[in-house]
Amino acid sequence: MPAADARSEARVSNYTKFWNKDSAKDTESDKENRLGQYTDLVNGYYDGATELYEYGWGESFHFCRFYKGEAFLQALARHEHYLASMIGLRPGMRVLDVGCGVGGPAREIARFSDATIVGVNNNEFQVGRARQKTARAGLSDKVSFVKGNFMALEEQFGANSFDAVYAIEATCHAPTFEGVYGEVFKILKPGGVFGVYEWCMTDSWDPSKPAHKAVSHGIEVGDGIAEMRTLHDARKALKAVGFEIVHEEDLAARPDPVPWYYPLEGDIFKAQTLWDVFTVFRMSRLGKIITQNGVWGLEKIGFVPKGTYDVGESLKVAADALVEGGREKLFTPMALWVVRKVSIIPLPRDGLHLTFRSPSTREASGYVVTLYLMHVVDDDHLLPSVSPLSVLTSSRLPDPRRD
Repeated sequence: MPAADARSEARVSNYTKFWNKDSAKDTESDKENRLGQYTDLVNGYYDGATELYEYGWGESFHFCRFYKGEAFLQALARHEHYLASMIGLRPGMRVLDVGCGVGGPAREIARFSDATIVGVNNNEFQVGRARQKTARAGLSDKVSFVKGNFMALEEQFGANSFDAVYAIEATCHAPTFEGVYGEVFKILKPGGVFGVYEWCMTDSWDPSKPAHKAVSHGIEVGDGIAEMRTLHDARKALKAVGFEIVHEEDLAARPDPVPWYYPLEGDIFKAQTLWDVFTVFRMSRLGKIITQNGVWGLEKIGFVPKGTYDVGESLKVAADALVEGGREKLFTPMALWVVRKVSIIPLPRDGLHLTFRSPSTREASGYVVTLYLMHVVDDDHLLPSVSPLSVLTSSRLPDPRRD
């Protein structure tokens, strides 16, 4: 390896040892071991897989929907723009990209929204590449990257420090959804929005069926994920940490004529543009053989870490599992949630006394005021929601807990 390389050969070589190759023999103890060492697992995976991703996929490590005739890179960018628009990014906002990879989405979203993006990533090798690529793109004033653990965001950034947060196919690597979503909640400003494309097993997935279990296991092994979880798990976790769900949709469930997984099928006749033939070819049987032989040679001469070839083999397992999961509607890489951090307003036990004064006596017939005082959360707080209320000069709101 080059002298300045931040990758760890030990982590890469150890990566595949976290799983039993046979899904039927992969035990609860194996899963708990992966969850307990998720940092080493994920870093080992990306130390080995990052350059393979860049070679085969580009700088944005995620899936997307496709329209007929739409170029691969154009579709990836549109997917990022869609998320940015759904969470309302605007110029001047400070935004966190959770699990930013090598910064492809952060750079694209910064160009699209003119927001200031901070990317956080626990893989030092990827952070270094992200900074280099961003400097070459002339975006270092708008996009920055820090090494950090997304299970400790408040410790690193402080509470209420971002206007918005997004994550693109990254939080699936967390040991628990509640843990990572809870950290996002803490660092968002009150009223801030979090948008996430989540990897989930769908409601059709039944882990008691060996074929279904093999799909989730293949995705875990080939994508550095300690445990695949369900749509229900993600939804429950978002609510549990305090988020209000604004929008929820599995984008993979849309009846698209071109499926999201088509590049992984390796069928060059399905390529939507001439240039995309080369991308799809890399996923074909022959393309994988050529790539893996090249990786084997690079590993032998020390240009890539020992174990990179094995990680490449695991990526082949993942591709097959992802395609099967997509075809059978067992898996989605684009479960979209847009959620809001809602503030808690203290409620005095004897009710609220509110006084409203009209601008002039001639206008004292009343006017509409917006109150954020509606739903009871517990004995001491109200959860804000918007309700118009016509008032004259003053009124006392009864304590709704006494109703």
